[in-house]
Amino acid sequence: MSNIIEIRNLTFKYANDEGNETVAIDGLDLNIEEGSFVAVLGHNGSGKSTLAKHLNGILQPTDGTVLVAGMDTRDENLITDIRRQVGMVFQNPDNQIVANVVEDDVAFGPENLGVEPAEIRRRVDEALKAVDMWEFRSHAPHLLSGGQKQRVAIAGVIAMRPRCIVLDEPTAMLDPAGRAEVIDTVMRLNKEQGITVVLITHHMSETINADRLIVMSDGRIVEDGRPEQVFANVQKLRDAGLTVPETTQLIYELRREGIDLPLDALSVEACADSIYKAFA
Repeated sequence: MSNIIEIRNLTFKYANDEGNETVAIDGLDLNIEEGSFVAVLGHNGSGKSTLAKHLNGILQPTDGTVLVAGMDTRDENLITDIRRQVGMVFQNPDNQIVANVVEDDVAFGPENLGVEPAEIRRRVDEALKAVDMWEFRSHAPHLLSGGQKQRVAIAGVIAMRPRCIVLDEPTAMLDPAGRAEVIDTVMRLNKEQGITVVLITHHMSETINADRLIVMSDGRIVEDGRPEQVFANVQKLRDAGLTVPETTQLIYELRREGIDLPLDALSVEACADSIYKAFA
């Protein structure tokens, strides 16, 4: 499978008002395969949101290279094309909603890309159906729940037909029900439409079903693999200032008591089944 994003020796430094520099990303190398679902986990200040903003040219590398579908994000002439390939969804859906009617909001992006009206209509309808918001197409966005607003924001991105969607902590402002709505939506888009998903989060439970989990700390990648492989390294994650899913924590403590259980039982069902078999 080909890579949609290729990052080589990415370094990014922030400068404060006094002119001092802080390294947010430190010599990072990363490839993201097209069609994959990649979750990026890390504590506040780990560099994960800074990484997200490099994936469609919002930020430019201090050093190193970011290629999106082979296009260098440092080339200003390519930024529009790059952003057609990679769409962004942010924490607060209210900051991304620009219209007074849901379907008009979803149409905003394609209109700015110069898409023909008939094609815009088709894309809006398809995008709203894809995120299960078709029945709300005539509603006012400000009357929707947080999860519904975020799904409208996602629809606005996919109406622009990107190959990849980067979601920068999209559930941070949502309640558990809203979080579940959003995660279920992006998982379905990935599996059914083959859209590459990069999910930036600090919620362990949102990463369990990803194809790949990347853990960041101090601007570097400290773990990279399938979620069950990464979460098996309980102590290393603790050293990075992170916890593990409650299921993994429970199994970890039982293993310390001498009970032979697999650390890769991440879901509640798998965890319960493993404990049942151990004591049966």
